[in-house]
Amino acid sequence: MNSKQVINDFLTQKKIAVVGVSRKKIKFGNAIYRELKQKGYQVFPVNPRTNNYEGDTCYPDLLSIPEKIDAVVINVPPAQTEKVVREVNEAGIKKVWLQQGSQSNEAVKYCEENGIDCVSNECILMFAQPSAFIHRAHRWIWGVVGKLPQ
Repeated sequence: MNSKQVINDFLTQKKIAVVGVSRKKIKFGNAIYRELKQKGYQVFPVNPRTNNYEGDTCYPDLLSIPEKIDAVVINVPPAQTEKVVREVNEAGIKKVWLQQGSQSNEAVKYCEENGIDCVSNECILMFAQPSAFIHRAHRWIWGVVGKLPQ
């Protein structure tokens, strides 16, 4: 279960890898990458099918990134997520965000069993500040209906 504390701890990290950036411009992983970068995070794109994303080196996997990563946002299908969380553990990363649509029960369980703080089934752009109007509105609605993490 997500908690406000785990979300806030994740957002204090400075170096974040985004697994799931795409060569296709209109993919949500790309929006996450761009917005986190605009918010001042040092962001590392990860996609094994491209070497470059918007002028930045794109890494084929987390273990290829030459710097120590603080946290990972995963935005890939659930079957791939299960592989990526194992890579997160191998890389010694202790914070992961499973973007909506990426989570699986197996991935969440793996994180819990391996001491990895995991946020799942939430949109990071609702919480990373400052957020765009659409994300603020979504967060407000979640608050009204009692779905925001406590």
